[in-house]
Amino acid sequence: MRIPHIIRIGALILVTTGFYTYVGQMVPQKEVQPPKETALGADMSTADMAKIGREIMEGKGICLTCHTIGKSGALRFPDLAGVGARAGSRVPGLSDVEYFAQSLYEPFAFVVPGFPPAMPPVNQPPIGLTDQEILCVIAALQTLGGTPTVTMKTTHKYYDGKPKPSGAPPAAAPAKGSQLRPDRSMPSGAIASTMHPGVMRKVGVGRNENSVLGLMPNHGPEAPQARRAGVERGKAAPANDGDGGSGGAKPPGLEGGDHR
Repeated sequence: MRIPHIIRIGALILVTTGFYTYVGQMVPQKEVQPPKETALGADMSTADMAKIGREIMEGKGICLTCHTIGKSGALRFPDLAGVGARAGSRVPGLSDVEYFAQSLYEPFAFVVPGFPPAMPPVNQPPIGLTDQEILCVIAALQTLGGTPTVTMKTTHKYYDGKPKPSGAPPAAAPAKGSQLRPDRSMPSGAIASTMHPGVMRKVGVGRNENSVLGLMPNHGPEAPQARRAGVERGKAAPANDGDGGSGGAKPPGLEGGDHR
């Protein structure tokens, strides 16, 4: 019995779809939730700060996306196990708090040998931790092999304990269509100076600069009178004989037959 091609194709599609569906279900699924905001009080204890700091590291701070704790081998970023004990001697002249602050605010200032300079500043987008949240992260890092000492009043090079002043308000956007309207404060002579001499002669700019406004419809209440004045002057002007006579020489590019 010969099976029709359409049935073979349908069977192949079903088997292929079922196979990839099965493989897709074998991949571990992880539900990602938006970072939750944590209320930080000025009277929080160091232990509470360390607990909240660990939550920030696992959530909003996404620290543990690249860093590990207690693992060895091929690592993307340095393992954080014992970092609380070695932070005070990592960079000469920096205490553990100052070292942690530098690593979080200015991670390129010191890069652990063997690792790439790829960590972003955590106080800037896309992470965007506040100064108080960073203090909590420092407390959590101190617990990894050391004793947390920071409080909500701790200061360092990148935080003086004062709230950051808000930036200047953004400039107001220009009114709709304002870019398309000519500047009414511009002198008419400035407008006329940008015109071809032949056009200026036609509208009588040489006699009265204001007549150029006749080219601009609805430009002020005097526009109709200026437009009529320009037309009358154009009619009264002597004809151009092309030889530099009383009408003057032809402007360049306006010779007969030159319509390019």
